Order: sequence, then structure tokens, then C-alpha cells
Amino acid sequence: MSNFVDYVKIHCTSGHGGAGSAHLRREKYIPKGGPDGGDGGRGGDIIMRGNGHEWTLLPLRYTRHVKAGRGENGGKNQLTGAAGEDIYINVPIGTIAKNEDGEILGEILEDGQEIIIMKGGKGGLGNEHFKSSTNQTPRYAQPGLPGEEGFVVFELKILADVGLVGFPNAGKSTLLASVSAAKPKIANYAFTTLTPNLGIVDYRNYKSFVMADIPGIIEGAAEGKGLGHRFLRHIERNSILLFLIPADSENHYKEFEILENELKEYNPELLHKDYIISVSKADLLDNELKAEISAEFPEGKKPLFFSGVTGEGLMELKDAIWKKLHG
Repeated sequence: MSNFVDYVKIHCTSGHGGAGSAHLRREKYIPKGGPDGGDGGRGGDIIMRGNGHEWTLLPLRYTRHVKAGRGENGGKNQLTGAAGEDIYINVPIGTIAKNEDGEILGEILEDGQEIIIMKGGKGGLGNEHFKSSTNQTPRYAQPGLPGEEGFVVFELKILADVGLVGFPNAGKSTLLASVSAAKPKIANYAFTTLTPNLGIVDYRNYKSFVMADIPGIIEGAAEGKGLGHRFLRHIERNSILLFLIPADSENHYKEFEILENELKEYNPELLHKDYIISVSKADLLDNELKAEISAEFPEGKKPLFFSGVTGEGLMELKDAIWKKLHG
């Protein structure tokens, strides 16, 4: 079973607020001391907290329910009840929480960031709040308010500088393995990559950037076909996109258009990202074939050629990526 989990659904219940006290002060020498009931404590919150050391939602995979503590009731002498215990759900950076209707409750973008996704119920007011000149001994207090309850969906979208986009067997894993220390599974069959892989790419003068190998997209992925649709969400978090078209493709520009259309169908805003088009497996091509392939693409969308096996064109590709990231 993979350690990479990017989707969990948890039933959450925030704490019920404590009831206010309706206590009346009665002491030996103060027979009619009046109301002195304290307020109830607030119910515990459900809080999503960013953890920069986590990279997967795996620790939450078998968490079915979380329930925050109930606020304690108010006491005499205007004592406020203790607040209910808050529950913290630690998630990796890049996690979004949604309710059952798909409404976004919050997203974690930095380590230590905290977002209340379900607020605890408010504690009830004690009878001390209700005294007046015409009602000097109120014998009632407010009950605490109930907390919130429902399912919360946590979705992880990985953060990377460059996201690799291409059909299965386009050479994405080979590229990542050749420019970083990542060791993705590489084989000559579709969907070798079943989960996203991250690698740190060394650049000139000790600089670096993060590259993400995302499972291959097929035509119709945005409609739920293949494996790629499960991971399209990860492309949203990348600063730029690197389209990979294999040298042995039958129609290189057509393949790029299909990939571009799948991103558009999933989320049109993805097309607003900067991107680079590249042709992988360039070791299969001579200069004449490269010129023919390049001619398929319109001006402004000419591809870069590289080979993850021989290293041809990798430095030029890194230069282009760095320029897009920091240009």
C-alpha cells in the first residue's frame, strides 16, 4: 500500500458549550446575596494545523471520527466553566479542508498555520447577567449552544516549482531521476508512476528548485478516466508546468493540445500558468527530425529537446525553467 495519501474524509464534532449557572448566593450573614451564577465554558474547536514535516495524509487515513471536548458548566461565585479541549488535526502544507457541500473551509500554506474548521458552541450566560432593578433574583440561566457536526474532506495538493505534465510513458520519471536524487519507478508500461514524486533539482551556483513527477494523464482524464484525474489537483499548486511530449509520438502538437484541453476541462485557470513545452527521448532523433517536429508547433510554442538517458539538452531545459521561475 502506498504511503502517499492525498484524500481523507473525517466526521468532526466540535464541543457543546457549557450551561450557565442559576446559583443564588446564600451565606450565613448574607441571606439574600442575589444571583452569582457564572457562565458556561465554550466548547472545544476542531482546528486544522500545518505541519511542514508531513508530506502525506497517511496518519489520518484510519481516523474516522474526531470530537472536541465539551465546555464545563458555570459555577457559583461567578466562576466561568473551563473551555472544552480543542482538537488539532495536523496536515501537510498544501492541504485544503472542505465541507460536504464542497465549500472550502480553509487551506494550509505554511508551517504552523492554524485554521478553525469547526467552532465549539458558545457557553451559556449565568443568571448574574440577568439581574436588574425589576428582577433582582433571576432563577434561570442560558444553556450552552451545541457545537458543529459533519464530514470534512481533506485534500492535499503538493507544492512544487515545476510540475511535469504528459501522457504515460512520456519520460517524466526518467527526467526526474536524471536531474535529481529522486528514484521514481521507471518501466516501459503505462502508469508506472502511481503517486506523485518530488525531487530537488540542483542548478547553477548552488541554486535549486523542486520538480514534481505527476501520474500520467490520458484523454478524458478530467471526466474521471484513467489514473491521472486523481492527481490533476496536484498540478494546481505548481508554479510552472513542463509539458513532455515523447519523440516517438505520432503527432506531437496534437498530443500537446490534448493535454492542454484536459487541464482546461479540469480547471481553466491552469492555462494561465507559465509553461514550457519539451520533447523527451531526443536521443531517438537526428537534427532533421527535430526540425520537422519543431515545425509542427506555432511560433511562441516551439519545444525544447532533451534526453533524460544521455543528458542531451538538460542544462538548456534547466535554464529555461529557471528563467520562467525567476524571470
